[in-house]
Amino acid sequence: MAEKVKEKPEVSLDEAVALLKTFNTTKFDQSVEIHMRLGIDNKQADQIVRGSIVLPHGIGRSLRVIVFAKGDKINEATEAGADEAGGPELATKIKDGWTDFDVCIATPDMMGVVGPLGRVLGPRGLMPSPRAGTVTPDVAQTVKEYKAGKVEFRNDSGGNVHAVVGKLSFDAPKLVENIQAFIDLVMGMKPLAVKGQYLKGITITATMSPGIKVAA
Repeated sequence: MAEKVKEKPEVSLDEAVALLKTFNTTKFDQSVEIHMRLGIDNKQADQIVRGSIVLPHGIGRSLRVIVFAKGDKINEATEAGADEAGGPELATKIKDGWTDFDVCIATPDMMGVVGPLGRVLGPRGLMPSPRAGTVTPDVAQTVKEYKAGKVEFRNDSGGNVHAVVGKLSFDAPKLVENIQAFIDLVMGMKPLAVKGQYLKGITITATMSPGIKVAA
């Protein structure tokens, strides 16, 4: 696989996806990831690249979503597909060590309950945040988006952005559409404070494959 990649140091997105699909040699359906290297200074608050996207064709799996809410909002969340919804009792369950979920959503009036969970949720990237759209009064719509495969991302300490963009079993055109949608979003989020080259490199990879560089 590595030799195949060496033969073509940088290829178009269509070629990269076609090559990646030849690496579908495992018994399980590998996830496909994109990694973008950005010319940002991650130490500057006005150069952070963070957001979310509902990809055109989802990511190939249903996320486990919990919601902190009260009253009618609990029913709204459950009807929208939330795996768990509640208040203080849900917080106690998490304090006792339960973290079997992928996304945590909260209504604004529940942040007093959620706040003390920061030590548990924060390091796992599960802490609800207004900026990420996971602190919201519209829990039903948010739950539906995550159940449909909404992807969150934020640049790491090296200025890179990473995201899952589908499964290797996806048809090539669907993978290309998902990846291009993610690239277009990140490119449109260029911070005004960034000087010089914003996009420095794009690589796509599967769970058990070498990375393939995509021509920007």
